[in-house]
Amino acid sequence: MNKNSLLVELFVEELPPKALKKLGDAFAGVLRDQLVAQGLADAGAVLTPYASPRRLAAHITHVAERAADKAVSQKLMPVAVGLDASGQPTPALLKRLGALGADASAVPGLKRAMDGKAEALFYESTAKGATLAEGLQKALAEAIAKLPIPKVMSYQLESGCELPGWSSVSFVRPAHGLVALYGDAVVPVEALGLKAGRETHGHRFEAAVDPVVLRDANSYALQLQEEGAVIASFETRRAEIARQLAAAAVKAGGGSVPIEDDALLDEVTALVERPNVLVCSFEREFLEVPQECLILTMKANQKYFPLLDASGKLTNKFLVVSNISPDDASAVIGGNERVVRPRLADAKFFFDQDRKKSLASRVESLGKVVYHNKLGTQGERVERVMRIARGIAEKLGDAALAAHATQAAQLAKADLVTDMVGEFPELQGIMGRYYALHDGLDASVADAIEDHYKPRFAGDELPRNTVGLVVALADKLETLVGMFGIGNLPTGDRDPFALRRHALGVIRMLVEKDLPLELTRLVSDARTALDDAIGKTGEFPLHKAAEDVGQVVDFIYDRLAGSLREQGASAQEVEAVLAPRPQRLGEVPKLLAAVRAFAALPAAAALAAANKRIGNILKKAPEADAHVSELLLQEPAEKALHAAMAQVVPAANAQFDAGDYTASLQTLAALREPVDAFFDGVMVNAEQADLRLNRLGLLMSLHAAMNRVAQLERLAV
Repeated sequence: MNKNSLLVELFVEELPPKALKKLGDAFAGVLRDQLVAQGLADAGAVLTPYASPRRLAAHITHVAERAADKAVSQKLMPVAVGLDASGQPTPALLKRLGALGADASAVPGLKRAMDGKAEALFYESTAKGATLAEGLQKALAEAIAKLPIPKVMSYQLESGCELPGWSSVSFVRPAHGLVALYGDAVVPVEALGLKAGRETHGHRFEAAVDPVVLRDANSYALQLQEEGAVIASFETRRAEIARQLAAAAVKAGGGSVPIEDDALLDEVTALVERPNVLVCSFEREFLEVPQECLILTMKANQKYFPLLDASGKLTNKFLVVSNISPDDASAVIGGNERVVRPRLADAKFFFDQDRKKSLASRVESLGKVVYHNKLGTQGERVERVMRIARGIAEKLGDAALAAHATQAAQLAKADLVTDMVGEFPELQGIMGRYYALHDGLDASVADAIEDHYKPRFAGDELPRNTVGLVVALADKLETLVGMFGIGNLPTGDRDPFALRRHALGVIRMLVEKDLPLELTRLVSDARTALDDAIGKTGEFPLHKAAEDVGQVVDFIYDRLAGSLREQGASAQEVEAVLAPRPQRLGEVPKLLAAVRAFAALPAAAALAAANKRIGNILKKAPEADAHVSELLLQEPAEKALHAAMAQVVPAANAQFDAGDYTASLQTLAALREPVDAFFDGVMVNAEQADLRLNRLGLLMSLHAAMNRVAQLERLAV
């Protein structure tokens, strides 16, 4: 069977840049999967997706002209229904065969086979494989239907439809051309009111010819580049932009480098068809403005790449990725420099105006900013965060820490009412730090104002000082208890207030900084602060505190469990460590390491199983307590276990108290043999009550000793 390469392209108006890569990958991927499913392409067929501002395309190797025929077995009906007592076909069977294009002559060839409890008749035939035109038509329709389109457009067709100017189709952008080439032959398919051909279009201004007439499927990328001045591959174009950015930075001199921003690089790649990177500059006076402001306005508004010097400081030069390559680029450079200048001037104006008022003077204005209709204003929220932060600081340090944390919490949101943050919300916290330093505040307070939003995403850095840690914890805890208090819980696919991120932030700070704070007490104190503050106004009813505190604590432990599993811990190890609800989360990594080391010991499986057995016994014996009388120890095995515990448990407890959890569990592993012997030779539920209670007390003492580090029974298979 002949096999060749297939090329399919949809030529459209400019596609949404932030969605282009996803659209290109989805279009090509579904096309290939559909062709493979229909037997028209090999499972190992090589797929090359193409995506540029005005096209989505796919090149697939080893595609067949026709799929192989398939043997098909169709169940008709039970034998008792299809054949009468003499074995002749019933009218029902003949009707069913007729629907399949067969007649009574097919009856002798029907296959009998069991289907459940009854024997059934099956009609076996050969289904012809789909032609490429049939299969591609189906695959193309599926690829278009499954595109992850951010927003669909409806537009009218001007030709090739029943009612030109009235018939409409829906797609991400109006489509103007369809190419479908199998080798050098056009595949007769249609989509979006278009019939497939071999003509496409290149660069709007720099194509050597228009239209570009494609010779065959394999010449697509080369012809577009040479004749159409278009780099069709998203990845190739992206790599070319990165290469030119690096080269232009060298040309700019001073050891400068372009800012690293994958999202910006992806977006610019989606905006140009043939990139041309140019070096531009702006007046040095603008460098007096915080570089975060200048970088953000250049990136977000103009899609420029700022240049940084060797120390990471912003220079007065930036890179533009142009979509045209004129012989004299001075007009393009001058135009971009004129465009960016007003943006930078606005940033400088905002910065200068904001510094005329102190942060402290802006706090009152937060009372006019609504935080949540059930939780009051930002001003009210600041009061709650201040109280929570003060309580945490008092647990962690002295009066100076408490004073700085309270001040930072009071000012942390003040930059929300500045002109700069009003224009660029992404700079909240960052601008607060600059304005705090301008106001002469302590550096630790200024840093905390910026850092209290951290960690903002997975892998983000934590606050740089203790003041920042305190305020960040307070801010996230206030959000969690507040949202849970009004029943605003995240669902499977929605978390509008980023509560999962806030919970992970709390976890990371408590774990990575090993803070001596108890989780339940932290959440409970935060909820008390919320109740006291809201209770004064009486405007915002909350759920019962005890229920909400428990929910928030469980929510945080769930996030911690997921985080530990993502880091490679098994589900059993995580359950063993977290089941006792360790209150100091900073201890969790050490507890987990101890459990992992214990699980590797030869005695681990037997002790885990024994621990599970002990737990089950104690659940059925509510009258038991941990008291053991040596006078009531009768059997050799129970005496041996008691003696072993007298030696092993104190040593294990001492190691536990010293924080050496691994050694504590390894010491307890020495109890394997006496524990096994106890269960082999001792009847726990003896008829004599005092003996039974004494043995239960022995097991209770053993169970308590073995579960100080973790619930070992969770390791039992």
